Amino acid sequence: MFTGIIESVAAVGDLTATASGGRLTLENVPFVSELELGESVAVNGCCLTVTNTTPDGRVSFDLLQETLRVTNLGSLRPNCRVNLERALAVGQRMSGHYVQGHIDCVSKIIAIEPAGNDYRLDIALPAQFRHLVVHRGSIAISGISLTIAELRDDSFTLWIIPHTMKVTNLGVSKADDPVNLEFDVLAKYVDRLEQVRRDHP
Repeated sequence: MFTGIIESVAAVGDLTATASGGRLTLENVPFVSELELGESVAVNGCCLTVTNTTPDGRVSFDLLQETLRVTNLGSLRPNCRVNLERALAVGQRMSGHYVQGHIDCVSKIIAIEPAGNDYRLDIALPAQFRHLVVHRGSIAISGISLTIAELRDDSFTLWIIPHTMKVTNLGVSKADDPVNLEFDVLAKYVDRLEQVRRDHP
């Protein structure tokens, strides 16, 4: 479980194919000395398991084919910047919202532009997930907990403060870049309950 409050950004070292999917290695991970094998880390919002670390800051994760299929991790290239967050600790103050690290889909940035001191971020909304978003509701964008400021049938808008641009990979993002979307788990549970109620009146 995560909160969507990004701890740091790291660079991709390499992404290599394996028999089961791939292996992602990140460089210059600032909290590498605190990681244990088997620990969960959200990489661009995707919950991954640490499989190897080195003292010089390299951390590796094994990726399943399904992970590569439903997230933007398969499109990463060397030197790409990724958002990192360690799992929520019991008793820790929670500043974002409950984020599982289970990506629902990949979408694209329509535009990211300065607006006064802040930034306007427009993202495409796939039709099959329209019912899971609400105005002023929470959503995780590549692991970042954000609030939907404007909602349309095929897209939504988020307002980004300078701090978020500075400490996440949004600062190097541009139009047409793929982003991972995780919708609010509460919305998904409500949707499932309604589906069961319709199927079994």
